[in-house]
Amino acid sequence: MLRKKLAVCLVAGMAVTVLTGCGGSPEPTDGTSGVSSDISVDDRLIKVAIINLDPDESSYRAANVRDLKEAFTKEKGYEASFVYSSKNEEQIEAAKAYIGKGVDYLLLAAADTSGWDSVLQDAKAAGTKVILFDRTIDADENLYEASVVSDMAKEGKIAVEWLKGQNLGKYEIIHIQGEMGNAAQIGRTGALEEEAKSAGWRIIEQQTAGWSAKAAERIVKDVIDSGKSFNVIYAENDNMAKGAVAALDKAKISHGVGKDVVIMSFDANTWALEELLAGRWNYNGQCNPYQSSYIIEIMDKLEMGEELEEKTVFMEEKGFEAETITNEDIEKYGI
Repeated sequence: MLRKKLAVCLVAGMAVTVLTGCGGSPEPTDGTSGVSSDISVDDRLIKVAIINLDPDESSYRAANVRDLKEAFTKEKGYEASFVYSSKNEEQIEAAKAYIGKGVDYLLLAAADTSGWDSVLQDAKAAGTKVILFDRTIDADENLYEASVVSDMAKEGKIAVEWLKGQNLGKYEIIHIQGEMGNAAQIGRTGALEEEAKSAGWRIIEQQTAGWSAKAAERIVKDVIDSGKSFNVIYAENDNMAKGAVAALDKAKISHGVGKDVVIMSFDANTWALEELLAGRWNYNGQCNPYQSSYIIEIMDKLEMGEELEEKTVFMEEKGFEAETITNEDIEKYGI
């Protein structure tokens, strides 16, 4: 496969290395789902099948899909094909078909963590290299090359450290959790619970809203109606923070910088970062959807026959706060 990549670079006339000259951006052979039959248009190109979740799932997913499409194009040395499905069985069937077609790489954001062992075994036997992105699966690490993921526990720790640094006179927290058992929920919940236990913070309400704004609004409304005192809302994604704030607004409770309630969230949607800039929210943790550069770096190393230093690659992510965020931050990081 190294010869394929070198050939593409020479055809393009690029006087640069394989690492930088042919790393890159995606053009789908099919726009929504299903397995394309023209995966092998040019034998000089590295054949890549990308199996992802539905781009309409969220702004995060839409940004993730766009990033991959812009990263795997023929001009950059790839013959890429895409399948989108939130059903594990559909993803598995697509993966089997692509392995049968002899793709060089299978890039996978699995809908479910289980059920992939036999598929990965088939890929290994066929010489198809598998790289996981966005999420891991329950399978032997020897069956895939690497996984590119967010460090959800670190996301939570960065956020909790920020909250600790606010030196509030008291910490009475409404904790709105995401879908239980999800990696994001586990990491973001774990960091808060650990600090609350050691620092004596009070989590006065802890419920899952399953990423739903409406469910989060109901949770906060119920707390308000109960008369419980609180001064922090720690929502595990932007949509739930939006619902929580809607309940505060209806009850005429102030929130944001210098107000009654601190609003914390995750994901860095553009509209959420704009709430920070306006001072209506206080903190937002980035969940990085831009994974293509990490994947391509791994692929380049594999093409050169290099050993990978790490099986799990955690992406760089940061936290944003109302007092320091800029329009440039929103333009660069908002999704």
